[in-house]
Amino acid sequence: MPGPAAASLLTEITAGLSSGHDLHDLLQRFLDPVVRLAGAQGGAVRLLSETGDHLHLVSQAGPTPARCAADRPVDRHCGHCGAAADGAQVVWSADTSACHGQQQPAPAMLTVPLQHRGRVLGVYNLFFSDGAEPRAEVQALLKSVGELLGLALDNARLEAASLRATLTHERQMMAAEVHDSVAQSLAYVKMRLPLLHDAMRARDDTSAERYFEDVRGAVSQAHSSLRGILTDLRTPMDPQGLAHALDTSVASFRRSSGTELEFVNELPELKLEPEQEVQVFHIVQEALSNIARHAAARHARLHIARARRGEVQILIEDDGTGLPAATPGHGSHYGLEIMVERARHIGGSLAVGARSGGGTRVALAFPWRGADTLPQPGGAL
Repeated sequence: MPGPAAASLLTEITAGLSSGHDLHDLLQRFLDPVVRLAGAQGGAVRLLSETGDHLHLVSQAGPTPARCAADRPVDRHCGHCGAAADGAQVVWSADTSACHGQQQPAPAMLTVPLQHRGRVLGVYNLFFSDGAEPRAEVQALLKSVGELLGLALDNARLEAASLRATLTHERQMMAAEVHDSVAQSLAYVKMRLPLLHDAMRARDDTSAERYFEDVRGAVSQAHSSLRGILTDLRTPMDPQGLAHALDTSVASFRRSSGTELEFVNELPELKLEPEQEVQVFHIVQEALSNIARHAAARHARLHIARARRGEVQILIEDDGTGLPAATPGHGSHYGLEIMVERARHIGGSLAVGARSGGGTRVALAFPWRGADTLPQPGGAL
């Protein structure tokens, strides 16, 4: 194998790795020059399945035995391919007639593992009609090619795993946005419609008008939130900031629920990053929504204060019936999981548990650079 041609091949593969070429295209393009430089008559590449049980044909070049050219999965432990994959080593076989299921002579075959850091991700075969085994230095070069392509395969799988994780996270955040905006508004409508119906049947025009306005406002809010999600993939934050958004939520809670809410904000000048404001607001909104829908509480309290050095704490407490008996991940706890994820997203933590004296206590703590200059937190409900 000529030295300059071999060096050129390795350079081409390395350039392909760094330029982000399509992996299957790279596997196909490298095969032709490898076949020529090795003096082979043909070649094929097979990759291991995700489960690692089978080898699948992904590219071929030149004349190859019928069974090697067949587009069907092969057991990863089968014959010479299995020996190369299991042993992570180059395997030479002068007689492959049994492997190819035929009695007449078959081409000799060199099988090279595609591996990275000891992990085999596939193999490539080179077929030789003259039966002459490639020299040791040629096999060493072909092994280096296999290691470079193994690196490419490993990088591709890592990128695919990263993409799947990113898509999963985006879907979870989208579900959180829908839950915290549209779903909450529709749940409120569902609660108000029976009251509206009862008022209409009782010909209580005053109550009916009030419930109708509540429903209309909630539907309008749901529509606005959905439009924001579709255009910005998130519910838009109150342009006047977190403090104004919380004041609005508190006013809405007091107007629409039968629970008396005390709002104590020791940090009226609290300024957060836009992403922090969004996550904090939705956590508080969800906690208040849970009180309105499930707690049957007489009193509730929202308290914003300094927690400890470098942190702000927001407490949402009520004297209601306490947490449902369901386990996290089921039913109404889906909202709790979203709250926990939102807290993690801003580097904070969320603790949800029983309140001393009955009811539920939700404590959100998150870092803020200005917290060191804030006053100490106050008391509880």
